[in-house]
Amino acid sequence: MIRLNDNLLEQALTLYKKYFPYNVDDEFPNGWRIGTVGEIIEIHDSKRIPLSSAERMKMTRKIYPYYGAASLMDYVDDFIFNGKYLLLGEDGTVVDSSGYPILQYVCGKFWVNNHTHILTGKLGFNVESLYMLFKQTPVKSIVTGAVQPKISQTNLRSIRVVIPPKKLLKDYNCLVDPLFSLFRLNKEENKSLATLRDTLLPKLMSGEIDVSSVKI
Repeated sequence: MIRLNDNLLEQALTLYKKYFPYNVDDEFPNGWRIGTVGEIIEIHDSKRIPLSSAERMKMTRKIYPYYGAASLMDYVDDFIFNGKYLLLGEDGTVVDSSGYPILQYVCGKFWVNNHTHILTGKLGFNVESLYMLFKQTPVKSIVTGAVQPKISQTNLRSIRVVIPPKKLLKDYNCLVDPLFSLFRLNKEENKSLATLRDTLLPKLMSGEIDVSSVKI
């Protein structure tokens, strides 16, 4: 599943580069322009509510993902977001070894701590095309803090980007929608398989479930 989803993202990125081949130093056709990230994103950070590890340990249902700056950290009993969002690391682990932002494409019901920006798009950018834009937008130059690296909202909004015509963005978004639909389906199936494994394995190890008579 993971390899398949990596391939789907590569296809989406290849198509993005084909549709939007220009960067801020290029000359580009009429209808394209230089803008800033602040023009094309909505930031939902004000809705974040951090949960301490002690609070999470007391929870019993553990069914909703709890995301941090760089990865899924835990599962919790409730959710504060429901839908498709792009998470971009705010502090801690915020860039990869090449200087690109740490990104997480998430959907469904989930909780987020206060170390990652929660983004959606506007001006024709949806979450998927915003994801592809940031996958090829270096951000190392806007990171501050020597001990605790940080990407502030102000610095994030200031990044210069090429803004293409809305019609082209709409065409791209429609083209890759099946790819991301399959991506999300694979993630759900992988989650279900992991849950089944975590439920069955302890019972197999303890002998509660006996498979000795099963013929393969």
